[in-house]
Amino acid sequence: MKSLLLAGAMIVAAKTCALAQGGYWVVGDHATGKCEIVTSNPVINAQVGGNIWFGTGPYQSRSDAKLARSTIPQCPAVQEPPANTQDDENKSD
Repeated sequence: MKSLLLAGAMIVAAKTCALAQGGYWVVGDHATGKCEIVTSNPVINAQVGGNIWFGTGPYQSRSDAKLARSTIPQCPAVQEPPANTQDDENKSD
């Protein structure tokens, strides 16, 4: 009975670790002066001379990470390029 409980606990722990690796993070990069969205858990290394000085997340989707990036005061505003519409395509003809 103890071995079954131990095996169950190990399976739950393994699944939790696997799920924690997925997602999106927002990181502040001193080298570029921007906040970037990455898909791996960032290593905060500003204290040892690195460029990554903060990281938040994980977020479930890229749009959640974009929303979070817009609310972080240290992140400069990012201008998204406008989506091409059919009106734009007709004007170029």
